[in-house]
Amino acid sequence: MARVLVIGSGIAGLVAAAEAARTHDVVLATKGDLGLSNTRYAQGGIAAVMFAEDDVAAHIADTLTAGAGLCDPEAVRVLCTEGPARIRDLVAAGVEFDMAGGRFAQGLEAAHSFPRVLHAGGDATGARIEAALTAQVRASAVAIHENTFLTDLVVADGRVVGASLLDGAGHVLEVRADAVVLATGGAGQLYPYTSNPAVATGDGAAAAARAGAALADLEFYQFHPTTLALPGNFLVSEAVRGEGAVLRDADGERFMLAVHPDAELAPRDVVARAVADRMAATGAPVYLDATAFGADALAHRFPSIDAAVRAAGLDWARTPVPITPAAHYWMGGVATDLLGRTSLPGLYAVGEVARTGVHGANRLASNSLLEGAVFAHRAVRALANPDAAGPWPAGGSVAASATGSLRAVPAPRGAGDGPSEAAPFSRAAVQDLMWDAVGLRRHGVGLARAAQTFDAWAASTPAPHSPAEHEDANLLLLARLTARAALARTESVGAHFRTDEPLGTRSAAQPTAMAVGAC
Repeated sequence: MARVLVIGSGIAGLVAAAEAARTHDVVLATKGDLGLSNTRYAQGGIAAVMFAEDDVAAHIADTLTAGAGLCDPEAVRVLCTEGPARIRDLVAAGVEFDMAGGRFAQGLEAAHSFPRVLHAGGDATGARIEAALTAQVRASAVAIHENTFLTDLVVADGRVVGASLLDGAGHVLEVRADAVVLATGGAGQLYPYTSNPAVATGDGAAAAARAGAALADLEFYQFHPTTLALPGNFLVSEAVRGEGAVLRDADGERFMLAVHPDAELAPRDVVARAVADRMAATGAPVYLDATAFGADALAHRFPSIDAAVRAAGLDWARTPVPITPAAHYWMGGVATDLLGRTSLPGLYAVGEVARTGVHGANRLASNSLLEGAVFAHRAVRALANPDAAGPWPAGGSVAASATGSLRAVPAPRGAGDGPSEAAPFSRAAVQDLMWDAVGLRRHGVGLARAAQTFDAWAASTPAPHSPAEHEDANLLLLARLTARAALARTESVGAHFRTDEPLGTRSAAQPTAMAVGAC
């Protein structure tokens, strides 16, 4: 029986572990407690075609439109076609989705042409999914290692054969495996304002990069338009706007009506930039107005958000609440084919850490949980018979088919010979520079200077030892790669907006990809 090491315990990692345990010896390592992940904090829901009035073709079209021309159509077809079966799997695992009128309750979110978003516990969808899958994995034969930190992948003869881990006592463990499945999530901690939990430091993507795996589309980081403008940036789900809440500036103007035909339900990148622009133009906050619902309706439909808002001393049933964009989801990551395979034999990647091609330049709301379930399931199928899958990549194009190396990214021009008066390296310094130069709006000069500063910090930073130091090193590596990717993509598209290149200048829809040995 082959051994499979799964790293991470969001929806992708838990599905992979539970499915693989049917036929493999499975070890699951996770950075915190089992189930501590971005999945737990997902509020809005999970999108899938579960209604007779809806159809897969419409879900595909919505996903492609939101992705701004950079989705892999075959990956999108797989996601939307196989999505309903994965919803049924979740129900079988014990997820109790909200019901209305004898069928799943329907939610509408931005850029969907049909209310196909399923939710559980009102706005606790991710937490309910996480709880059910965690119970399923605990009841299986999976060997679970909690509070265990991934430091590096182990590579032998060009193949990933395991991983080096730090346990909670600081002991180094080397776990050997026939296959390693990365399910480590995103890297919201690249930014000072994020909806992600503290564990989202991109450890899997960084480890894959150091091992030589191809990464792609790192410049596409999605900023959620509505997080509370308070410390912690608590997420206020897009489903709130889907139910009818609107955005207003400090003068009470509903400004999104003049920005996009879909107003508050425009694609996330459009809404996030519009909110940031209005804040910059007025020097005042932007507000989410949900007062039309009434207190009882808000508490019933959005119990988690309602509790958080009220805990912050705000009464959103009576007064609009201040919001701000914050880093939310990484469309890029470790390049995979449609079976979860990476450019390194023996290494698979699923969930937010992977770049499957599903999301393109801008993820469609509530497709993230679905992607984790669909592609984790496909990866386990590939594990069962890796030789039958054919050469990598299989089942569709991947970003790595156009890879260069980091050295191939054009050298910065017009930005001087290096950073001037750069702040000393720290996580906060990385986050601030990412927000300023590699955030919602970017410019070539700022990107070049940021890349140079990140390079200078990397050259002078000592080797990490503690988990916190490893996290900082991972964030710095990913900041370097993201800044270079953003510099290389000169056109504005989706979540990547260059103020020195207007929208509409995008040429061929080619992914920005790189092998990372140059770091």
